[in-house]
Amino acid sequence: MAKTKYKSMWGCTVCGATSTKWVGRCPECGEWNTMVEEKVASGGTQRSPSPVSALQKSVPVAVSDIVSNEEQRIRMPSAELNRVLGGGLVPGSVVLVGGEPGIGKSTLVLQNILAIKSKTILYVSGEESPNQIKLRADRIGRGSENVFIVCETSLDKIFEHIDAVQPGILIVDSIQTIASDSLESSAGSVSQVRECAAQLLKYAKITSTPVILIGHINKEGTLAGPKVLEHIVDAVLQFEGDSKYMYRILRAIKNRFGSTSELGIYEMCQHGLREVVNPSEMLLEHSGDSLSGIAIGVTIEGIRPILVEAQALVSSAVYGTPQRSVTGFDAKRMNMLLAVLEKRAGFKLGAKDVFLNIAGGLRVNDPALDLCVIAAILSSNVDLTIPRGWCMTGEVGLSGEIRPVTRLEQRITEAQKLGLTDILIPDNNLKGIDTSKFTIRLHPVKMVADAFRTLFG
Repeated sequence: MAKTKYKSMWGCTVCGATSTKWVGRCPECGEWNTMVEEKVASGGTQRSPSPVSALQKSVPVAVSDIVSNEEQRIRMPSAELNRVLGGGLVPGSVVLVGGEPGIGKSTLVLQNILAIKSKTILYVSGEESPNQIKLRADRIGRGSENVFIVCETSLDKIFEHIDAVQPGILIVDSIQTIASDSLESSAGSVSQVRECAAQLLKYAKITSTPVILIGHINKEGTLAGPKVLEHIVDAVLQFEGDSKYMYRILRAIKNRFGSTSELGIYEMCQHGLREVVNPSEMLLEHSGDSLSGIAIGVTIEGIRPILVEAQALVSSAVYGTPQRSVTGFDAKRMNMLLAVLEKRAGFKLGAKDVFLNIAGGLRVNDPALDLCVIAAILSSNVDLTIPRGWCMTGEVGLSGEIRPVTRLEQRITEAQKLGLTDILIPDNNLKGIDTSKFTIRLHPVKMVADAFRTLFG
């Protein structure tokens, strides 16, 4: 019997391009140090027949003859997950969930499927043993007789289990650990991830079974594996947050069946993930004491208005070089705001230490939080307290002007709903807005100096 000969091929982990030799820079996507070695048969990759190759024969159909029916979505137990998915799982869809190690990807998926009683669910784990998954299920506090656990990394054997169980939902944790016997490369390589994802996609589309894939991310924070993995799936969900804090954010990077503007917020607790229905109330400080250096700003995450608390501390620099420490906000943007304060408003902060923190561990990139950051810094600098019940929103320009922000009405409504009494807004944002429907007092300002006079008299 002739022995199969193999040769080395090099594949890019970003775009999937192949080369016969190693190169430092991918010739297709231009990324550096992304070429990894794979072993393939010298006469070309020998593939066995696909496990789902003969399930259905495709026939060309005219567009006018296609019957368009509304897909009946599978409602997940978590309302936040349904929001991000666009209303629930679509039959036949493939959803990829990615995130940092230990952030809670497996916990999020497991506690949702354990609460589904109407469907048979197969959970394929390539990383953990059944005992480990059982311990997590006990910690969540749920058990289920319709969720079946199997620990397997061979794609062909996984399809054998699928034929035996006939699941209504399939979970694969994680896609980087699954390997097809028809390829000689190791699990997690470009060809294996691409082939396994393609076979699972074909299975999902033919049988109308939703498939949830859990994926790793690399050190840059993007999903590991070839970029084609993200193109294959129908939705890519990113589960992010700082493991040192309790809050987690689930956002959609790609969604063929819904909007990518929605996001869900969770709180990591001892018994799993808890939905944060009203994040504004949890992110605000509730103590009765009024302190300087604290300001409340209205930001937008996706299409969701959220009130956050900015905390600032300004003190004289003990050492020669003033310190600038930022948590939850862009450090370069804060330096720009400090320069605006010194040049346009006359506040000399160049010889002072400035510390800024967004409470709750969230990271905010909305420019509309500029006015809140400036107010917190000025409050700490002059040691004056911002009156209780005040909040603000507005982008600060390099000339010291307060620029308009998007979705102002949503921001005002959120502040009013939480019982705040006054809000600083950009003066140019009032055009076309009916202010009579708001009970909260609006204070339009044009310049940073106007905001300072309004707040501190």
